[in-house]
Amino acid sequence: MTSQAVPTPSGSPGGARPHGGPRRRVPRAERERQILDAAVAVFGERGYVDVSMDEVAERVGVTKPVLYTHFGSKEGLLLACIARARGELLEVTVAAATRAGSPEAMLHDGALAFFEFLDRRAPAWTLFCSEAGVTEEALEQARAQQIDFIAGLLGMQVPGTAPERLTGWAQVIVGASERLAVWRAQDERVTAEQATELLMDVVWSGLAGLRARS
Repeated sequence: MTSQAVPTPSGSPGGARPHGGPRRRVPRAERERQILDAAVAVFGERGYVDVSMDEVAERVGVTKPVLYTHFGSKEGLLLACIARARGELLEVTVAAATRAGSPEAMLHDGALAFFEFLDRRAPAWTLFCSEAGVTEEALEQARAQQIDFIAGLLGMQVPGTAPERLTGWAQVIVGASERLAVWRAQDERVTAEQATELLMDVVWSGLAGLRARS
């Protein structure tokens, strides 16, 4: 009696892949996005310190060496997560301010975009706040980015103001926004719109007075 090969699910012997095609090669940019998405999720769930690279790799569906090929180390992966969030934050705040039709609306809409971004990307914000020992420099870079952006907005609202004053006012706005964000994380009843209005109550009234005198 002659033995016969047992058909595979693809209908052919030898273990060929279903449909007869090779495994699709994921483009590098797409793979990095997948890894960063998984890392933000896992770090946010369990904390950076308690998560292993094996867990991140398992969440993505790749081997651990793939993570090291793309990001070099666990810390490198964390910093890449934060760098992406920093870029996204600038993008949404600039877009919101650009669409606004008045100086007041620019500040209001930019602040609202900041708080709504934190709502959408809560795990990334958690990384910023909870891993200070690793992310302190990255957090300062994010602050500096937003300070420069806000100082530019203020310069348009109060022309002729010395750059150091614009930077100082921007520091106040960024610091107040961070504290409001921390407060909202502790009290979920405070909405993004409410936080924005509280910020505007203090900031815009002062800027309006300065504009009236300029």
